[in-house]
Amino acid sequence: MADIAELTALIEPEVKALGFDLVRIRLFGSGDEHTLQIMAERPETKQLVIEDCATISRRLSDVLDEADPIEEAYRLEVSSPGIDRPLTRLADFLEWAGHEAKIQATEAVAGRKSFRGVLKGIEGDDILFQDAKAGDVVIPFALVGDAKLILTDALIAASMPLSSDGADEFETEE
Repeated sequence: MADIAELTALIEPEVKALGFDLVRIRLFGSGDEHTLQIMAERPETKQLVIEDCATISRRLSDVLDEADPIEEAYRLEVSSPGIDRPLTRLADFLEWAGHEAKIQATEAVAGRKSFRGVLKGIEGDDILFQDAKAGDVVIPFALVGDAKLILTDALIAASMPLSSDGADEFETEE
């Protein structure tokens, strides 16, 4: 499998040149089924529309074909991070402060590796978190293995779609 740091160095400048922020790169799969997943967003809206995904996909397809950094055959998938988005950058923990999240640490912090509660922000390179069971916890960003927002009514309200055109248009069979 290809090195994620090398893929990031190749992909991130291209995504930024198009005016988007890179959220996450994942390469997963086995056998003949591999997927290179690229999550990106518009900095001003924290979302992508389908045309944005197509634009990024076309640009990255050309770059990846030329550089050929992945030995195995793979499928390129470009998407928005979605409402219950992964938290991958330190700034994400500040941006989404006040919302519920799950954090999985790579090493024990305050005697635990799994946390579920409310993001309180950041201090330096540490995440301030109010865990439902452990109370206030400071989690070093370097120890975050996986983190994502939890879908709640408050998160849905904070993540209103860019456009709801066509949302009310549906046909029913009579």
